[in-house]
Amino acid sequence: MSSQSLEELKNAGLKATISRVKILELFHGSSVDHLSVEEVHRQLTAEGMDIGLATVYRVLAQFEAAGIVIKSTFDATKVIYELNNGPHHDHIVCLGCGRVDEFHDPVIEARQKMAAESLGYMMSEHQLSLYGYCRDCRPKPHKA
Repeated sequence: MSSQSLEELKNAGLKATISRVKILELFHGSSVDHLSVEEVHRQLTAEGMDIGLATVYRVLAQFEAAGIVIKSTFDATKVIYELNNGPHHDHIVCLGCGRVDEFHDPVIEARQKMAAESLGYMMSEHQLSLYGYCRDCRPKPHKA
């Protein structure tokens, strides 16, 4: 068990159970920033851990409530989790393979704030998701 994971759980007021520690360590050690519940479950069972899908759902819900992870929903069906360890960013999602990339654009951020204020809102949070096709899934141009 890494001391970073134990400290993070302690600071969030969560007991350091094996399931919580393993899931948190998976996020810290993953080369992928965004993981679905199914991906977390698949990776942990591939490592030989006996963990139920319901446990993964429950732990990730606890992590979200504690502010350890951020949950994002795309297209009302694709749900991913990522560590809450950096500044705000937005997402672009591939409609072909489901790949999710992050981006930050100060101009877009300022424009969203202005839009909210022009309608009399004080924006507290937001999520922006763009959809398209990544380089690998984009239709190839036909050669004449």
